[in-house]
Amino acid sequence: MNCWLVNTGWVGGPYGIGHRISIKQHARAPRSRPDGALLDVEYQATRSSVPRAEDVPGVPDAVLRPAESWSNKELYDQKYRQLAARFIENFRKFEDGCPEDVIAAGPKL
Repeated sequence: MNCWLVNTGWVGGPYGIGHRISIKQHARAPRSRPDGALLDVEYQATRSSVPRAEDVPGVPDAVLRPAESWSNKELYDQKYRQLAARFIENFRKFEDGCPEDVIAAGPKL
């Protein structure tokens, strides 16, 4: 089974500066290649693994790599670390019985 994480974070900055990523736009990624072609494209490792924009028709690069759209990279890193820490802490209650590769795929600080 394949799983696609849909980013619902912020593009261009935090609340009050940037705007929410459109779920409709971001969810277009897996729907844009119903033939399974996204499984065979090159992925770029950022803080997550994302396909190149040219491999995902109709999805802007800023949606695939929101960090690049924030003018204040320090603030982006701060917000990322806060969110990752909350995710890691919350996921601990689900780790028992969870495959190691799933646990390893989570965010890193």
